[in-house]
Amino acid sequence: MSPTPPRAGARHRAVVLMVILGCQLMMTLDASIVTTALTHIKAELGFTDSSLSWIQNAYVLAFGGLLLLGARAGDLLGRRRVFIAGTALFTAASLLAGLAPSAELLIAARTLQGLASAFAIPSTLALLITSFPEPEERTRAIAIYSAVIGAGASVGIIVGGVFTEYLSWRWGLLVNVPLGILILALSPRYLPETEPRPGRVDILGALSVTVGMSALVYGLVEAAEIGWGSAQTLVPLTASVILLVAFVLIELRATQPIVPIRLFFSVQRSGAYIGRVLIVGAMFSTFYFLSQYLQNVRGLSPLATGLVYIPMTGMFFAMVYAVRWAGPRISKPVLLLTSLVTAGIGMAWLSRIDATTPVASILPPLLVLGIGQGIAIILLTDFGMAEVDPGDAGAGSGLVNTAHQIGGSIGLALLTVVYGSAVHHDAAPGAVAQAHGYSTVFEVATGFYALAVIVAVVMLTAHRRASRWTAPVTVAAAS
Repeated sequence: MSPTPPRAGARHRAVVLMVILGCQLMMTLDASIVTTALTHIKAELGFTDSSLSWIQNAYVLAFGGLLLLGARAGDLLGRRRVFIAGTALFTAASLLAGLAPSAELLIAARTLQGLASAFAIPSTLALLITSFPEPEERTRAIAIYSAVIGAGASVGIIVGGVFTEYLSWRWGLLVNVPLGILILALSPRYLPETEPRPGRVDILGALSVTVGMSALVYGLVEAAEIGWGSAQTLVPLTASVILLVAFVLIELRATQPIVPIRLFFSVQRSGAYIGRVLIVGAMFSTFYFLSQYLQNVRGLSPLATGLVYIPMTGMFFAMVYAVRWAGPRISKPVLLLTSLVTAGIGMAWLSRIDATTPVASILPPLLVLGIGQGIAIILLTDFGMAEVDPGDAGAGSGLVNTAHQIGGSIGLALLTVVYGSAVHHDAAPGAVAQAHGYSTVFEVATGFYALAVIVAVVMLTAHRRASRWTAPVTVAAAS
C-alpha cells in the first residue's frame, strides 16, 4: 500500500483529534452539565436536597468505579471496538436521561451514562498516541487533550446554563445524541484499531471496588438525610469497608489483577492518587454548591450562573501552557506545592461569602482557584504516571482517572453532609442559613487543600533527591 500523502495524512489526523476530543469533552462535561439546572430538576422531578446529589454521583460513581474494567476491556477486545460500543451506549443513555419522566429513571439513565463513559474514555488516549506517532505532534495533541480534561467540568456548567435558560435542562443531556451519532459515524473510518490481546477480566475485583465505593457514597448521602445513627447509614458504610478490604485481597491474589498492587508501592504515585482525590473532591463540590448559592441565594439565572465560571475555565486552559513554560525553569516539587497553596488560598477566600456578597466579588477567588487547580491537576497526573512500566500503563492511567472521578463523588457526598449539618443548626432566615451552609462547605473544602499540601510534602520529601524532579514537566493526561 502506498503511503498516505502528507496533506491527506494531516487532514486524517485532524479528524482523529476532533473525534477523540469530542468524545472526551462530551463525557467529561456531562458530569457537570446539569449543575446549573439542579434547582429546576429538583422542582420538576421531586428530588430532596440530599437525593439531588445522586444526579451527579450516579454518573461519577459508575464512571470512576468501572474505569479500570473499561481499560482492561480495551486491552483485551481492541480499543476502537470498545470505544465505539461505549459511545453508542452513552448516546442511547443520554436520550433516556433527557426524556426521563421521573427522578428514578433519571438516576438510572445517569448511571448508564457513567458506565458507558468508563468503557469509552480509557481508549481515547491510547488511540490518540497511536494516531500521532511524531513526538512534536503528539505533545501538542496531548496538551490539548489535557486542557479538555481540566476544563470539561466548568465548560459543562456554562453550556448547561445556556440550555436551561433558553430551552430546558433536558437539552443539556439531549445534545449528546447528535454529537454521539457524529462520533459513531466517523470512528470506524478514521480511528485505528489495536490488536486484541489474550487474557482474563478481573470481574470480582471490578465488582468489589465499584459496589464498595457506591456503598460508601450511599452511606454518606443517607447520613446527610437521616443522620449517622440510622441502620440505613451504618449498613452501607460497613459494607463499603468490607468490600474495599475484599478488593485489596482479591487484587493481591489475582493472576491478572485489574489494579496491580505494585502501582501503590511508590510513595510518589500513591501520594499523587490521594492528592487528586482531595483536590478534585474540593473543586467538584465547589461547582455543585456555588451554582446553588448563585441561584438560590443571589437569585442569578442559570445562564448568568454559567457565565460566572468563564474566567476559571480560561485559567484551566491557560495553565496547560503555563506549566509547559514553567517546567524547565521551576522544580516540580516547588511548582506542585505552590499550586496547592494557591488553590487553598482561593478556596479560603471563596469561603468568606454571605447572603449579600456581590457576584463580582466571587470572580477573583475563582481566578485564583483556577490557577492553582489547573497547575496541580497537570502535575499530579505527571506524578501519578511516574516510572510506570509500559505493561502497567493502562492500569496506571486508569488509576489516575479513577482517583479523579471517585474524588469528586466522595467529596460531594461528604460536603453534602457538612452543608446539611450547617443549615440544620442555623436558626437564621432561609437565605442567610443557606449562605452560611455554603460558606461552611467551602471552609471544609479549604481543609481538603491543606491535606493535599501535607500529602504532597510527604510524597515529595520521600524522593526529594531524585534527579527526575528537576526534569521538564511532561504534560500528560490519563486515558
